[in-house]
Amino acid sequence: MDSISYVIGLARLRASVDKRCLLAGTTEMKVPAYGDAKAAFHFVLDGECVLELPDRQVPLRGGDAVLLAGSPPHLIRTAGPGRIRSSVETPGTAFDTIRSPSGQAVTDIFCGHYSVGSGSGVLLLRSLPDPLVVSFGADESVRTLAALLRAEALAEGSGTAAVVDALCAGLLAMMLRRGDLPGVAPWTAVADRRIAATIDAVLGDPGADWTLDRLAATASMSRATFVRHFGKHTRTTVAAFVTSLRMMVAADLLTDPELTVAAVAGRVGYHSESAFSRAFREATEVTPGRYRRTQIARQG
Repeated sequence: MDSISYVIGLARLRASVDKRCLLAGTTEMKVPAYGDAKAAFHFVLDGECVLELPDRQVPLRGGDAVLLAGSPPHLIRTAGPGRIRSSVETPGTAFDTIRSPSGQAVTDIFCGHYSVGSGSGVLLLRSLPDPLVVSFGADESVRTLAALLRAEALAEGSGTAAVVDALCAGLLAMMLRRGDLPGVAPWTAVADRRIAATIDAVLGDPGADWTLDRLAATASMSRATFVRHFGKHTRTTVAAFVTSLRMMVAADLLTDPELTVAAVAGRVGYHSESAFSRAFREATEVTPGRYRRTQIARQG
């Protein structure tokens, strides 16, 4: 299995489309904060708008998708003359529809959230740029995805919610594999194949002794060149990144009641259970034992 499919599987991810927004000019839509283990997303099919976050403004246009790992309260605005108007919400069977109070719609957006059902998913969200903005442009596969979403929204019949949610789950995978973008790309889409090879190697065998020399050799680079390129492409240190991947895998393994904490520690490269417990607590803010009890209780 490829790395992106693997980490999405670890995350136990579920996509939910909450609203379709058909906005004319000079309109504002407020989006409240989501709870823990949820990440808001917006997929702009047509038109232009501005995403207003507490600390920045992000212009968006047709073909753009944005993931907000932290899901802060934010606004979506469309430009136009006159005073800003609030949007009007109409309940639907699959999702609600947001419209401007008057005027012809010029911007078409699907809005929703991703829920993660594991500690691995929480760690995955924390490892991504926030916000993660992907400009697909005229990408044919994304145009096809947009057409399918429109068709299902127009029909809004039996199974519509399941179909649009599945399509938006696919959208996340498409976002995570885009590495040819300006700015910060997700680590899942590292453009340098040599660095990507080391990430795949650690995910494939997290329990191996991943020294800096071994990682550099996997990338066919010198130590210094590898450290420089790794930091450039992932915006983190090698040690922190390896630990992060190991904790994602560990969070999944801890849900297996047949595995002891010591066994999980060994599978992700820790010879000391206490060292593993410290690293896991630093990453998740809970001990492995407490995390396991919570997860098993949810499953049962």
